[in-house]
Amino acid sequence: MFYRPEDGHGLPHNPFTAIITPRPIGWISTRGTAGDNLAPYSFFNGAAYSPPQVMFASTGRKDSLRNVRESAVFAVNIVEYAAREAMNLTSDTYPAEVDEFEHAGVTKAECSTIDCPRVDGAPATFECRMTEIVTLKGDGNFLILGEVTGVYLRDDCMVKGRFDVTRFQPLARSGYRNYAVVREVFEMIRPDGG
Repeated sequence: MFYRPEDGHGLPHNPFTAIITPRPIGWISTRGTAGDNLAPYSFFNGAAYSPPQVMFASTGRKDSLRNVRESAVFAVNIVEYAAREAMNLTSDTYPAEVDEFEHAGVTKAECSTIDCPRVDGAPATFECRMTEIVTLKGDGNFLILGEVTGVYLRDDCMVKGRFDVTRFQPLARSGYRNYAVVREVFEMIRPDGG
């Protein structure tokens, strides 16, 4: 099968996000004049090593985007399998004044380097200062870039000086209503030894 996105795919569901799988989920926490916000974004990833930078994309003018524009900071909380139900609760659309932390029963903690809440007990959290918001082609598509200014690592996720994802089983997004969980990892040495 081949299709041009501009012509449509003719399928009952769009295969685009099912093809880009698994996608890490950035559980983005923000603070704005309307209050605190927590929402999952599966268009999330690292963008650079030095200085460390991350990105997430918002499809639509959501509370997270508005809060980042106001405060110029955000936190990326890594989602573990054990938090899947709470994460799902925060994916709904709520009025700006609704605190998704409270709604989903997620314990909130304050970040250290920025004025922003974070998910207390998340396997890892990146505290970020927004560096740029890029308006992408289409209606309501935005790419938010940030420099990491602080990193939380949960103690039980550290093994012999390494952050071990098998200790918490990262949750990832697939297409449609599907998710994946990382339960097995393997190591490969690159030809250059890296």
